[in-house]
Amino acid sequence: MFVSYLILTLLDFQTAVLARPEGESIGCDDYLGSDKVADKCGICGGDNTGCKVVSGVFKHTLTNLGYHKIVEIPEGAIKINITEMSKSNNYLALRSRSGRSIINGNWAIDRPGRYEGGGTTFTYKRPNEISSTAGESFLADGPTDEILDVYMIHQQPNPGIHYEYIIPEANVISPQLPPHRRPGEPFNGQLELTDGTDHEDGNLHRETDTHTGQSTGTFPVIQPGRFPSHQPDNQVPAVQPPRRNREHNWKQVGTTECTTSCGKGLRYPIFHCVNRISHEEVSESYCDTSTKPTPEEEACNIFPCPAFWDIGEWSECSKTCGLGMQHRQVLCRQVYANRTLMVQQYRCHHLEKPETTSTCQLKICSEWQIQTEWTSCSVPCGVGQRTRDVKCVSNLGDIVDDEECNMKLRPNDIENCDMGPCAKSWFLTEWSDRCSAECGAGVRTRSVVCMSNHVSSLPLEGCGNNRPSETIPCDNGPCVGKVEWFAGSWSQCSIECGSGTQQREVICIRKTEGSFDVLNPYECSFLERPPSQQSCYLKPCGAKWFNTEWSTCSKSCEGGFRVREVRCLSDDLTPSNQCDPQLKPEEKEPCNTQDCIPEIDENCKDKYYNCNVVVQARLCVYTYYKTACCASCTRVANRQSGFLGRR
Repeated sequence: MFVSYLILTLLDFQTAVLARPEGESIGCDDYLGSDKVADKCGICGGDNTGCKVVSGVFKHTLTNLGYHKIVEIPEGAIKINITEMSKSNNYLALRSRSGRSIINGNWAIDRPGRYEGGGTTFTYKRPNEISSTAGESFLADGPTDEILDVYMIHQQPNPGIHYEYIIPEANVISPQLPPHRRPGEPFNGQLELTDGTDHEDGNLHRETDTHTGQSTGTFPVIQPGRFPSHQPDNQVPAVQPPRRNREHNWKQVGTTECTTSCGKGLRYPIFHCVNRISHEEVSESYCDTSTKPTPEEEACNIFPCPAFWDIGEWSECSKTCGLGMQHRQVLCRQVYANRTLMVQQYRCHHLEKPETTSTCQLKICSEWQIQTEWTSCSVPCGVGQRTRDVKCVSNLGDIVDDEECNMKLRPNDIENCDMGPCAKSWFLTEWSDRCSAECGAGVRTRSVVCMSNHVSSLPLEGCGNNRPSETIPCDNGPCVGKVEWFAGSWSQCSIECGSGTQQREVICIRKTEGSFDVLNPYECSFLERPPSQQSCYLKPCGAKWFNTEWSTCSKSCEGGFRVREVRCLSDDLTPSNQCDPQLKPEEKEPCNTQDCIPEIDENCKDKYYNCNVVVQARLCVYTYYKTACCASCTRVANRQSGFLGRR
């Protein structure tokens, strides 16, 4: 009869719920028409004073790559929310104070999902949509049972990390369980903490209807395996429940299902009240509730779950354009006791291992294009230079910075050009107006020079041996007692072949009839003095070695080298192979062998502790890394230049 009464009461409540007026809502206290809502602390009808909300934004500018601590989550925290303010290449990480990694530890990037740690379950989210701008996040209901540390794996500028959690005050009474809810069931998104003790029926609460002043007959808390032994005041039972006696006892009739199918779960024994003789199940009211055994958990399905491959995120492409490589970490993991453990890879041999490397291409590389033809040579003859326009062009046809093209493949935009031997001819001045002697026999002069002809297009083939005369005789009539310059005969040519010089004596004299007097040259200073030296050419010398001046030294210290160009030319200055190889001048020689005195630049310092990684990755060619890791990049540049100088 008691069971029938309980069933009727339940049906009446269900009917009342289904028949509630449309539009009326149920508050957090489960009463129809109630406007009570739970505050941030999870207290129904609370005013947020029963807890402390901790929130903030981590916006510090970071420089070093790697793990950086953001915030500490204390023990007992609830409603934990750690969210990256916008998408980036950084990652969030979570670790317990004992040092155990929960999410993204040891440089291994975990997949989004649910992870146990700190006494609660964290939901790790990482949006992967290309169009999404949302960042990563950790969410957990809590409460935590230990201190947890949140880190950021810094790889690019920090977009900002918002953090928030709630700490319940110690002197606040925990929110009561609303009716029709079992202990451990969710309440407004939170799981209530229960102490595991049984509540006597006399402790169950009821509320009074404010309109009628009568008891509302609310349902007591129904604990697993128990029926309420308490009846509402406004109902009279038809039959009193039978008195408990020793004819009935509690009996284990089975167990609950295991919480997991593998990896160590939990199950609990189920106890029913039965007749001691017939073992027939009866209402629990026939048994003494104080003697009902407390269900104790027991492990089940303790065999490990099958191992699986845990796939990490792909790294950035090794090249900014063209075909590159990217890598990811693939670990063999296995779930046991609600924990995901890394195990030996042979345990995943029953599965095909995902690829750890892959090709990638962010965009098509720009390429070098020759915009113009070669210009004409800078000189009309001899060795000069010519240029052309070379640009870096994207796949869309736009001209971009040279750094976007492979500098090793850049076509030359300047080169030497040889226009062949320069044409030569005799160049003459006009004869002088004055005779060299004011009286008697003298000469008139002009300048004669062999030089390159850059104007005429005549097919000249060199000056040749027919040197035009530089003097012409002249006579201003007989002279008596006049002062004049007297030039002697020319000496022999200074060399036996090729172009040389020859001298003659020039003196100041006064002529008389049949004789002359030698005077001080000062006496003839008013007269133009005849040349005392001239060039001469006896015969061709044949082929000879010609060389340019030495170039500047390749290094200013610690040993460099300088070069010059050596050519074998014939008398007409055309290339020849008739020169003696043993007499060929050196084309290269060492220079500046003294030790270098390093210049110390106080502003050239390393701004990061791991600049050795920049040097190993050969990133010193970029201006940003060359400045940020100035000291390391300068040292390796000096070592390389020293090595090249010693080759």
